[in-house]
Amino acid sequence: MRRKLLTSVALVGSLLALGACGSADAEPTTAGTASTEAAGASQAAPENGQEAMPEPDLKGIPDVVATVNGEEISGKDFSGVYESQFQQMALQAQMSGQELDQDALKKQTLDSMVGSELLVQDAQASGHEATDEDVDALLEETAKSQQLGSVDELMAAYKERGFAEDQVRSDARKQVLMTAAIQEIDVPKPTEKELKALYDQAVASQQQGGGQGGGQEGEGGASPSAKTPSFEEAKPQLEQQVTSQKQNEAIMQRMEELKKDADVEVRL
Repeated sequence: MRRKLLTSVALVGSLLALGACGSADAEPTTAGTASTEAAGASQAAPENGQEAMPEPDLKGIPDVVATVNGEEISGKDFSGVYESQFQQMALQAQMSGQELDQDALKKQTLDSMVGSELLVQDAQASGHEATDEDVDALLEETAKSQQLGSVDELMAAYKERGFAEDQVRSDARKQVLMTAAIQEIDVPKPTEKELKALYDQAVASQQQGGGQGGGQEGEGGASPSAKTPSFEEAKPQLEQQVTSQKQNEAIMQRMEELKKDADVEVRL
């Protein structure tokens, strides 16, 4: 599993979007918990008469939004994560013409932060540690993935976004622990039936969209399209997609299991 450095408590975007640990990252060129490239685009001046983007409602956020087995989730951390998620969801809502339910989004955001903290605690309870060497390795990996020359350059990029070095290192330590917890979760392998069903669904969707192309004949009749890969050709990508989905489901299930035995107090 590729690791990305996720900033702000709890690596929340990875649990909201749950795509192999990585959607709430505040890396210099990817989505972040406090500021993102997408958020910057969504805040741009409206064009062609489009309505201006709504603002996140952060009124009345308490200093501590929740405690998880005695560990506090601060209002500051929550606000940073929520702003990032709000910008992404508000842009989607604007494009679809739907209204964004901020109360529901706040609940989803906090639920994911609680679940993230529980995964970190679960790793610690299982004896996992995040050493300074582990943190340094993750920071170096992140700098390299962002085509930066050094960790110092990475830290400078985070500083420009308002993240202090001690916060980044603390979040990196949590990332190491969370990754360890996720790697212990059993994920069922995709079955041939599941892969074939996904392939057939993709082909049907393409045909409905007018992508059937030349309509060459094959053993079973008309082929999906001259441009459509065969099932065997698409199989590696299908396996990756189904595995990712199964992993997401397994992570969410593990979070719910941990919540049942946890002492969680929500103050939001």
